[in-house]
Amino acid sequence: MLKLFARISKKTILIVSLIVLSSFGLYRYVFDKNDVIIELLFGNLNQFHYSPLKLDDAFSEKAFDLYLRRMDYSKKFLLQSDVDALAKYRKEIDDQLIGQKHDFFNLSVNLISKRIAEKENWSKDILSKPLNYTIDEEYETDWKKTNWCKSEEELKNEWQKMLKYQVLASLDESLNKQETALEKKDTSVVQLSFDTLEAQARKKILKGNSDYFKRLKRITAKERFTDFANAITNVYDPHTEYFPPKEKKRFDQNMSGQFEGIGARLMQKDGVLRVSEIIVGSPSYKQGELKAGDDILKVAQGAAEPVDITDMDMEEAIELIKGKKGTEVRLTVRKSDNSIKVIPIIRDVIEMEDTYAKSVLLENKNKIGYIYLPTFYSDFLRSGSAAHHCSKDMRLEIEKLKKQNITGLIVDLRDNGGGSLQEVVEMAGLFFTRGPVVQVKGKNNVPVNVMEDRVSDVVWDGPLTILINGNSASASEILAAAMQDYKRGVIIGTPSFGKGTVQSFVDMDQMLLPQFDTIKPVGSVKITQQKFYRINGGATQLKGVTPDVVLPDPYEFIDRGEKELDNPMPWDEINKANYTEFSTINYANIIKRSANRVQQNPQFTLIREQANEVKTKRDDTKYNLKLEQFREEQKRFRNQNKKYEDLRVEIKGFKASLLEEDKLRHTNDTSKAGRETRWAKNIAKDIYIYEASNVINDMK
Repeated sequence: MLKLFARISKKTILIVSLIVLSSFGLYRYVFDKNDVIIELLFGNLNQFHYSPLKLDDAFSEKAFDLYLRRMDYSKKFLLQSDVDALAKYRKEIDDQLIGQKHDFFNLSVNLISKRIAEKENWSKDILSKPLNYTIDEEYETDWKKTNWCKSEEELKNEWQKMLKYQVLASLDESLNKQETALEKKDTSVVQLSFDTLEAQARKKILKGNSDYFKRLKRITAKERFTDFANAITNVYDPHTEYFPPKEKKRFDQNMSGQFEGIGARLMQKDGVLRVSEIIVGSPSYKQGELKAGDDILKVAQGAAEPVDITDMDMEEAIELIKGKKGTEVRLTVRKSDNSIKVIPIIRDVIEMEDTYAKSVLLENKNKIGYIYLPTFYSDFLRSGSAAHHCSKDMRLEIEKLKKQNITGLIVDLRDNGGGSLQEVVEMAGLFFTRGPVVQVKGKNNVPVNVMEDRVSDVVWDGPLTILINGNSASASEILAAAMQDYKRGVIIGTPSFGKGTVQSFVDMDQMLLPQFDTIKPVGSVKITQQKFYRINGGATQLKGVTPDVVLPDPYEFIDRGEKELDNPMPWDEINKANYTEFSTINYANIIKRSANRVQQNPQFTLIREQANEVKTKRDDTKYNLKLEQFREEQKRFRNQNKKYEDLRVEIKGFKASLLEEDKLRHTNDTSKAGRETRWAKNIAKDIYIYEASNVINDMK
């Protein structure tokens, strides 16, 4: 999930750096890089965090519990005796950190590495022979309901049940496919014996587990330390995190919607990285030799020695291929005719267009504009007209739709996890003339900052609805809350996530004294520095935004959101900002009319049924591992799911079409054009968007 954040200026960092360094003893020459990172983390957290914490036994216990849970969340690796050995340090994490001792961390790394190697052997041994599917036993899939095993025999039995559960799922799928073929007299499906299918299922699960263990064994001590550091930072709150250099780079790419690379979409198959698509206009497209279907075997940085990436982790291999604009990468590829070729490509900036705002024209009695915004992105890596900013892109999409003479506008923020604070303020200003958008409060007695839209032009002043759901967070909640408080539009959907905090990044390299240059880069820390509040004074923290028109949701009975995260900050409220409400929307009438439609709509009735079934299945997390019982339960699930196929059908009288200028833009990229066409067709099947369009018509 992208986090709402502001930016700390270099000037601020330089001012406080001497305080931080002297306060936490970095004037001493420390040789261990991890010690330097820990001291920098605590220095910054104490200086900048909204609610600094005391480093004591209570803090230690929380950090220990987080770290242990994340290290073995499934409780399938460590024994109770291992947990007991680690628990000796439960109240000593603070002493370990202050004294720059590594006993606990080293013990944890050694233990988990040893146990991973053991379980890999167990997995191979268990899957090497047929399993017994006549035993009447159950497997618990919710690890929160389980305990660490007291003996190896008990733990091995749990692994036996877990692997049997995986094999049964694969075996049931194969058996069902054959049985369906027999019913339909489909001779293209070869009928195999149970023993053959069982052996194939075990082989498939063995392959999946082998890949899983490869990934586990590739986790380095450095990555384990990152997990340890984040168990510490997450005691403060769930959004305060340590970012190693690589992760910070990835965060920036996600925020900007662009990265530097070759412009090829990749997939991994049987340990080989394969090109699945070439992005039109990208360096690969312009170079012309790399094609979809090519297998990448080696990667070289210019004239350097090639690195064999066969069986390498996909993300690791992709990092080798990506690189700075203007640099050369040489790919050794196997073409479809099995010939081997070295292809040189000069890297460039690649835009991830799927992360940008985009629109379609809806038709439901009237023409209605629809804009999908996946995140509140802002390009910090480029400047000028080439940089993408979501507020600017939203303006462009609205202008395009206005040319179609739309009567209303739907902004879809479902599953939008947030992003840039400044962008959401500027975006809100597209819908009203000047005024406060959000209030931001820092630590201690710093005055509340009322962030306002100061630009008088209004891009859209007509009927407006905003779609949100349980994954709409942070900046999404700011925009929805502002429109709701102003009574400028109608908020539709389900209650939002409830993240009401603002994070800022500190580049810790800038805080190191010259004698530490050799250990750079050390990474960044994202710190919760502020809380934001609605202009009516209430926080969205924990409570989120409740829509004006609440619609049924498959997950409405499942606890979700900020309140389910570790150590969330509390809800509170401040004084109301000075603003004037719009008074043109008859909310009572709109809510009543929508409720009547929803009550009579069979698709929403199905969603209500689905919500009850999701809750039931969430509570019942055990599976019987006897073949007959397991298959009977899977059959019941399949029959239940068939009902929900009607949730994605065409809706009579409702259409969605791409704008002609967007079609022209994708003329030379048939793959992109196909994806966008399918996207528009799916929008026309979305019952939530359809109801939002009905609300637009009611607002008229």
